[in-house]
Amino acid sequence: MHFSDVECGKRLFVGVGRPIALGIGGNEIRGSAYIEGPVQTGTADAFSSVLGTVMIARDRNTDNKKQPPRSLFVKGNVAIDGDRGTGQTLQIFSNANTGIRIDGSVTAIDINSKTTIDAFGDAVFAIGTSGKTLSARFAEADGKPKPFDIPHPSKEGWRLRHACIEGPEVGVYFRGRLKHNNIIKLPWYWKDLVHRESISVQLQPIGAHQDIIVKKWDTEKIEVQAKPGFPINCFYHVYAERKDINPLITEYEGNECFDYPDPNYKPGAVNPRYDDPAFSGPPNTITM
Repeated sequence: MHFSDVECGKRLFVGVGRPIALGIGGNEIRGSAYIEGPVQTGTADAFSSVLGTVMIARDRNTDNKKQPPRSLFVKGNVAIDGDRGTGQTLQIFSNANTGIRIDGSVTAIDINSKTTIDAFGDAVFAIGTSGKTLSARFAEADGKPKPFDIPHPSKEGWRLRHACIEGPEVGVYFRGRLKHNNIIKLPWYWKDLVHRESISVQLQPIGAHQDIIVKKWDTEKIEVQAKPGFPINCFYHVYAERKDINPLITEYEGNECFDYPDPNYKPGAVNPRYDDPAFSGPPNTITM
């Protein structure tokens, strides 16, 4: 049967079942509807199989001269109670420039009151920020020693804090012990990683004075020499500056870190190159 218009004065039921939430007997809610499902609205051929109880497609009704820009618009609060039917409670496949946009909220996202993101995109994590926004935490880190802070591994109720070494270079090191040998073999990849002219070596004799010296070096090995008749036994540290990225620009004019001259380090840089030839130069540490 075909009807041009159908009006239901009280309630609409499609399928079988009695929805308790809509009321029974004298508690029936006027204007309510129950549809067993599945239900599809919008363009008829938008779905080739049943993907959900309710499937909403873009409206292509030719009687509607102004096509709506969205398939779903909700005016009011929304709650999603996942039931493990899929791996995610909410999954978004986005072909737009922006997958999610949130406007006009003091707290845009709240995850169990542990992690929040405000309307300006600044985030607060309950762990590691002491209740500060990430931008404030980063600003603090820029101006103070870079701390590494963990529960003390040996003393209950105490904490252990170390700080990062700071210097005018992007440096790497290699350390160890040399015994009954006169060659320190450097990591095989150092030849492509560091500037040869930035290498420095520290030697610490073990057990006795040995008059140990560095005889020669390159990016593959360090050759040392000791007093004749003395077996070599020492600790060593080898330091060098990386050459696969540009040396640090240690001093530059500006009021904030975003004034750093190399644009490859700026937030939002597209395909940044940390070896950009426009900002290349000699290493900051030269030992030859």
